[in-house]
Parts: sequence; structure tokens; C-alpha cells
Amino acid sequence: MEDDPDFAEGARRLFAGPIEFLKSAPELKFLPDATVPEIAFAGRSNVGKSSLLNALTNRKTLARTSNTPGRTQELNFFDVGKPVKIRLVDMPGYGFAEAPKDMVQRWRVLINDYLRGRQVLKRTLVLVDARHGLKDVDREVMTMLDKAAVSYNVVLTKADKIKASALDATLDWVRLEAAKHPASHPILFATSSETGMGIAELRTALLEAALI
Repeated sequence: MEDDPDFAEGARRLFAGPIEFLKSAPELKFLPDATVPEIAFAGRSNVGKSSLLNALTNRKTLARTSNTPGRTQELNFFDVGKPVKIRLVDMPGYGFAEAPKDMVQRWRVLINDYLRGRQVLKRTLVLVDARHGLKDVDREVMTMLDKAAVSYNVVLTKADKIKASALDATLDWVRLEAAKHPASHPILFATSSETGMGIAELRTALLEAALI
């Protein structure tokens, strides 16, 4: 479907249409009803997750809702389309080194339980800064997704910030490492929220994943 121009246009129109913040869920009991295909976004703090969400949805401030005080450790849900076709799930940014241990534990429990038990979760995106490549904490999250049997794509962000040759090299070694993870999807994406690189392709892939 990714090579079908009509399907790609359908993805563009979907993400250009109505998109609304639905709710935040600090615990599993607050999750919305599992009636719509979900795509989750995971990434280290400052990896550019909010910027990518805004670029995908053609908005400038959509993801600010999830950055308000008190929501940093919650799952944030956004409805795409009317009637709703896809639900985007903004997961808390991870950066365990500086976080209090009790906060890290709450994060692990919430994310682990969500990943293991959410049947409508069709795909997770693991966002990685193209300038730095995979970090140990990224690998930890990838292993968590492997154990939960949740399919995921690795998405490089801020790809415009490095030279094309360096980006190609990063893509090559990240692809090789990701291939060792059973739940990792073979297709990687290099994106830039500033230039629009890879955004259209990622929209199409998300719609396709939601329809599987």
C-alpha cells in the first residue's frame, strides 16, 4: 500500500482532517475503550516526539497538551478522523538517568501493562535522534517491546541535522541492530519535522499498520 499513490493521498487527507486530544491516562483503568486501532510513540526525552506528532498531523501545537504539568508520566490519546479512524498514543518520554527511581518504576509498570494488554495497539514507533543513534535506554525499550510482542518501527528524528553520508551510516548500523530484535519492523524511517523529510511516508505506513 505504501507504493499506492491513492492510499498515500488517503493517509495525507486523514492526518489533515479532524484531530482532537481525547484524554490522559495515568493508570490502566483510565484508558479509553479499546475500539480504535492505536499507534504509540515512544522516545527519549528531547528526541523530538512532540515535533514529530505535530508534523504528522499538520499542527503546530497539538502535542502541547501532553506537555502540560502533571501529564509527563501519563499516556495521552489523540483521535484522528471523524468518525475516528486511528488513535495516536503519546507515551511519556524516557530518560531514566535523571529521573527519580519511583518515577522510573511507575513508568515501567504503566508502559509494560499497556503494551502487554492492549489488543488494539497496532504499531509502536521508537524515536531515536539521528545525531546520536541508539542508546542503551532505547535498546531497553526495544527489548520491552520484543517481550510484549508489539511490532515497532525505529524512526530517526532530526535527520536534517547531520550530513547525508552520516545519516546513511546511522541508518545502516541501526538497521543491522534492529534486525536482531524479533518485534522490530524491517522498515526504518529518517524524518525531519522541520523540512518534512519522511513525514508523508510515515503517515502512509501508520495508516497501513492500523488497517492490518
